[in-house]
Amino acid sequence: MKQAERERQMFRAAAQKTAQRVVQPRAADIDGTGEFPWDVAEAFGKQGFLSILLPEAHGGADGDMTSFCHVIEEIAKVSGASSLIILAQGMGTYPISIGGSPAQQERYFTEVCEKNVLAAFAWSESNGPADAETLRMVAEKKGGEYVLRGRKSFVTHGSIAKLYSVFAVTALGLGEKGISAFVVEEGTQGLRFGERTGTMGMKGSVVTDLIFDNCRVPQENRLGEEGEGWRLASTTFNRLSPPAGALAVGIAQGAMDYAIQYGNERVQFGSPVTSFQAIRFMIADMATLVEAARALVYTAAAEIDADREGTARLSIMAKSYASDVAMKVTTDAVQILGGYGYMKDYPVERMMRDAKVTQIYGGANQVQRLAILQTLLNG
Repeated sequence: MKQAERERQMFRAAAQKTAQRVVQPRAADIDGTGEFPWDVAEAFGKQGFLSILLPEAHGGADGDMTSFCHVIEEIAKVSGASSLIILAQGMGTYPISIGGSPAQQERYFTEVCEKNVLAAFAWSESNGPADAETLRMVAEKKGGEYVLRGRKSFVTHGSIAKLYSVFAVTALGLGEKGISAFVVEEGTQGLRFGERTGTMGMKGSVVTDLIFDNCRVPQENRLGEEGEGWRLASTTFNRLSPPAGALAVGIAQGAMDYAIQYGNERVQFGSPVTSFQAIRFMIADMATLVEAARALVYTAAAEIDADREGTARLSIMAKSYASDVAMKVTTDAVQILGGYGYMKDYPVERMMRDAKVTQIYGGANQVQRLAILQTLLNG
């Protein structure tokens, strides 16, 4: 077995143990209270899950995208909200990985690896789809600082992160070429947070707006040159789409596993539920969908790890298809459990609610389909 594959299996095994020993016993309580699970996040930090994609030189695990997907999938099998902590952390740190200077990486990654601080990705705004033309937040250069004005919406880890990768317009009228990226640190004057958003699923996740009221950020916090923000954002979206798909696959697998277990134990009309042909066909279809989604996710991750060109289309396909599968499979799992599937005492109800947002975050699947079409039309 090659070294890279051995390392991936080690990540997966560590995630499986953490999922069973740490996350699963807390999953229902996290969903019930909605409180952010700091104990789970701390456990992830100790295992290196919060710094998988970061370089070893700064204390990271130096893992590849396939390893990242493995960890996210295994945690998502028992708790979508807990898995989202790891995905959101990857989104928040990735712009620094691809756009940060050596000094910035040393500063921020050391803090993440040594103190397990959380990071967040702040792109979306409330006025429309997440594209360069609708971005309204501005960053005005004044001497050695930038003054940020505007509001970011739907920020996972909003108000609890220490580091925020933020995107703003530095040159009006230039579209993609007028967007720049910044790291905004917790406690920066002018940075405020909106009320925590109530959500249907992913109850342990903290989602808020970020409010920038003449927020002054030092020039040295800019990632790359002015005008490179769109490249950093789009690269992050594209490369982190397979891990988002892996989260969806994990939720689907967890729901299917529970439905099979329940169906084997539940007796109706003198026979286990899984003995009925209608249920057997449902499970067979669920398994096929999950395996197809998993294959697409890990193929896309492998393409990214190989640093091949033109990975965006496959990455988008992986995320959109896997999330549709998660919604379908979790809904069928609820159906197999019947009335019990609709009750909070059983995890498939939570899994169905968690699955829904995978079709929305990172760009709704309808928008993703337009992006897939665009790559086809453009060759």
